[in-house]
Amino acid sequence: MKSRGLFFSVIMVMILILAGFRNGQTEPWTADQLLEPAKLASILNDSNAVKPLIISVGPAGLIQGAVKTGAAKENENLKTLRELLSKEDKNRMIVIYCGCCPFNVCPNIRPAFSLLNKMKFTNHRLLDLPHNLKMDWINYGYPMSN
Repeated sequence: MKSRGLFFSVIMVMILILAGFRNGQTEPWTADQLLEPAKLASILNDSNAVKPLIISVGPAGLIQGAVKTGAAKENENLKTLRELLSKEDKNRMIVIYCGCCPFNVCPNIRPAFSLLNKMKFTNHRLLDLPHNLKMDWINYGYPMSN
């Protein structure tokens, strides 16, 4: 019985340690590089605004004007993203998003954003969708592709 209690204690300590590492994770973006959905929606709705390149790096729906490269967790899709970006000016505003799941567990945004960093883009943003595309974009009536 004591060994069973010790086993569960060790498991709990490991879970707490891993959770601590996860919470302390250094993201590849800064707080300044997060773009609020309302801000992007206002850009899209302003006929005079210069439109950013918007890239969907996951399986969620397409925001108006977005290009889909596929789930960035897959190497072939990351290669597609790299090819798309190789044709762009390093100073162009680029917005990436996934929206498949909560931000903290999304498997697509980190590889995609890290690629933008590695390719030395200077004006790239991550659309701040902490829950998912439906809750943080669609439910607000922001523009989607038909």
